[in-house]
Amino acid sequence: MYAIVNIAGQQFKVSENKPVYVHRLEANEGDSVEFNEVLLTDDNGSVKIGSALKGAKVKAKVLSHLRGDKVLVFKKKRRKGYQKMNGHRQNFTKIQIESISI
Repeated sequence: MYAIVNIAGQQFKVSENKPVYVHRLEANEGDSVEFNEVLLTDDNGSVKIGSALKGAKVKAKVLSHLRGDKVLVFKKKRRKGYQKMNGHRQNFTKIQIESISI
């Protein structure tokens, strides 16, 4: 069984007992969170589709907060002597899906 869920503005394909990395959530480690924006569910061939399925919920547990790899942004304008280097690290939250209820 799997579901397509809208989490923090992005869609994720989630299955039970699988970890997922999402953008940073406002929850503490060990907290349980619930997502109500379920867009699709598949239970062994019976597919339900809707913009937001009524009554469908996905429960997850926050495992940890972490940061991604550094991405370097380098800007240069040739023959002008302009160079600029900038770095960015995205904040992530690792969650584990506990249950998918239809």
